[in-house]
Amino acid sequence: MSFADPALLGLFANAFLAATILPIASEPLALGLLASGFDPRAVWAVATVGNTAGAVVGWGLGRFASRYREHPRFPVRPRELARAETWFARFGRPALLFSWLPLVGDALTVVAGALRTPLLPFLVLVGIGKAGRYAAVLFPAAGWLGPSD
Repeated sequence: MSFADPALLGLFANAFLAATILPIASEPLALGLLASGFDPRAVWAVATVGNTAGAVVGWGLGRFASRYREHPRFPVRPRELARAETWFARFGRPALLFSWLPLVGDALTVVAGALRTPLLPFLVLVGIGKAGRYAAVLFPAAGWLGPSD
């Protein structure tokens, strides 16, 4: 099994888009790949990297487009941004460990960009959070869905 496998590339794209403001979930596809016999470590790695890379879209939006945050078409609602700003004020950069959470996670990545969080610490913290989330979902399920070689 190669990382260039079309199913894994599809998972990467799905996980990437799921980390943006699009209402997409990546877990069903990841679990489906496990049920189809894919190596859980490969599924975990691809989903984690794709979802972390997708979070950079939110970071970039905050970094380069936050001046438009009051515009009605800005993709993150003011209430979600305010909630994320509260998390950031309370926990600082480690709040990015929770960027996988529904609703507040996307806003956290935008706030991180708006607050000029450097990209490397952003990637490390977001990556740790997303890797932990996928590990918590995928590795227990791997035992239930089928053997890994």
